[in-house]
This record gives sequence, C-alpha cells and structure tokens, in this order.
Amino acid sequence: MTKKLSEEEFVKQAILTLRTEPYRGIHSVYSGFNEAFKKYFEGKDPVQTTTRMAEEGKISIRPVKGGVILYLPEEAPKTTRADEALRKMGLV
Repeated sequence: MTKKLSEEEFVKQAILTLRTEPYRGIHSVYSGFNEAFKKYFEGKDPVQTTTRMAEEGKISIRPVKGGVILYLPEEAPKTTRADEALRKMGLV
C-alpha cells in the first residue's frame, strides 16, 4: 500500500501537476482540484486547508470567477488586477 500524502503535499503536488502551460496556477474548481481533494481526504473541505496554507505562506491564493487560483508562493503574480488598474490609471 502506498503512503498517503499529507494535505500540504497533496496541494503542492496538485499545483505542479494540474497546471497547464503557460499558467503557473490552477483553478480550484475547473482543474478538478476541489473534487480530487474531497475524494482523497474522504470529504474534507479543501477551502479550509487551502485558506490555512495561504495564511501560513505555504501557497498563494487569488480570487477569480467561480473559485480561486492556487499558486506556489514563489510563482504567484506580484500584483493584483486592482493594482494593475490603479497603475494604468496613474493613481499609484
């Protein structure tokens, strides 16, 4: 029997294997991550785990339509769309 991954290992492996070029992150819903997490961890809520990991700095989360994008912290965009909009408007 294979050793079961920890929640942290599962999330990081999912980000690395489910993303498609040229994207660095994965959509929590459209990639199948949420469903896979629930199945692997027998119904556990992936939102609680990913929120905690983001608070601990282990991953980065960006809200998007229909869910969130999960990134490894070193690969997350440095600016948000709001920051970019303010920069374009000359307000930052």
